[in-house]
Amino acid sequence: MTQVWQTGTMAVRAGESALRAHDALAVPVEFAVAHGYPDVPSWESVARGERDCPLYARNTAHPTALALEAKLAALEGAADAVSFASGMGAIASTLLALLKPGAHVVAGHDTYGGTHYLFQHTLPHWGVRVTLCDTTDEEAFARALAQGADVLYLETPTNPMLKVQDIAALARLGHAAGAKVLIDSTFATPMNQNPLALGADVVLHSATKFLGGHADAMGGVVCGDAPTMQRVRQYREIHGACLDPMSAFLILRGMKTLHLRMRQHNDNALALAQWLEQHPAVQRVHYPGLASHAQHAVAKAQMRGFGGVLSFELRGGTAAVQALLPRCALLLRAATLGSVDTLLGIPSTTSHVECTEQERVALGIPAGLVRCSVGIEDVQDIIADLAQALAGL
Repeated sequence: MTQVWQTGTMAVRAGESALRAHDALAVPVEFAVAHGYPDVPSWESVARGERDCPLYARNTAHPTALALEAKLAALEGAADAVSFASGMGAIASTLLALLKPGAHVVAGHDTYGGTHYLFQHTLPHWGVRVTLCDTTDEEAFARALAQGADVLYLETPTNPMLKVQDIAALARLGHAAGAKVLIDSTFATPMNQNPLALGADVVLHSATKFLGGHADAMGGVVCGDAPTMQRVRQYREIHGACLDPMSAFLILRGMKTLHLRMRQHNDNALALAQWLEQHPAVQRVHYPGLASHAQHAVAKAQMRGFGGVLSFELRGGTAAVQALLPRCALLLRAATLGSVDTLLGIPSTTSHVECTEQERVALGIPAGLVRCSVGIEDVQDIIADLAQALAGL
């Protein structure tokens, strides 16, 4: 009888048992780049993919990464998963594995800056047509998809404006147009949202962020059906963006507390968003957990929690941001998110550093925007630190 685990249990245990020798309590860090086999038939069967065993780390991954892939596949309800050296490695490799010259991609304007760069520069350079739509305008997507498409790419919630897309509705439109539906679910994590259950074909994560959770390991993971993941794995094999064993181990270890951390991230972010919304120095707060958020109803319908990232606009624009950030004592300034620490960042140095100022303006990113990745500290201390920093504006 197969036991059905809840997501918190899967975060701790899924994907590990077969790779923990002698009932060890942790998956070992396997540094070997290759594994040997006693005879030619068994060796060849692994090389042909007939047996799910490690062979060469770039081809089939090492045991530590295999455990991570199995855990993410279980959490997302996917048939398979493929790990990468970074989130952008996962995104770029997946797109390039699925597209060819003449293909058509439909996506929203609001995507992570590196992804936006791929859409604006890399893919067109290789003959792929890209149509960018108003991120939350379903009719705009319908018009773009009416031309037919190979990939519909979504990101929800978005970085850094926290816009939310209706996954089920857009997936239906994408499939009707013949597109494979890809979703970057980094901000949500599998604890808050499962895109495959809502109709998506592929879900992508920057494991550097909440999955690892401690800002000490970089990685990316893609989950989906077996044939699609095989195409993505073959692309990784040739292009080499494979995850290293130590990073895989650190992300695996971080994921054992993912369900606990996300609960605190969710609670802290909502409390901070509600407090910021009442502050006179703050013009606007972007967080899908707020009733004032334009897509709050959609977020409430498709998410179990609203995540640990919010952004807010300061009255006074760039000058106010430059005055605020150095005044924070507890809150850190860093170009990442998803850590147990509360981190502040601005688009020009974090999410959209690849974009010019003109491109950021065109994307509707305000000059006075601050992104806050809310950590798991006591929320009263987070609020107190921001209160004293904002008091000086």
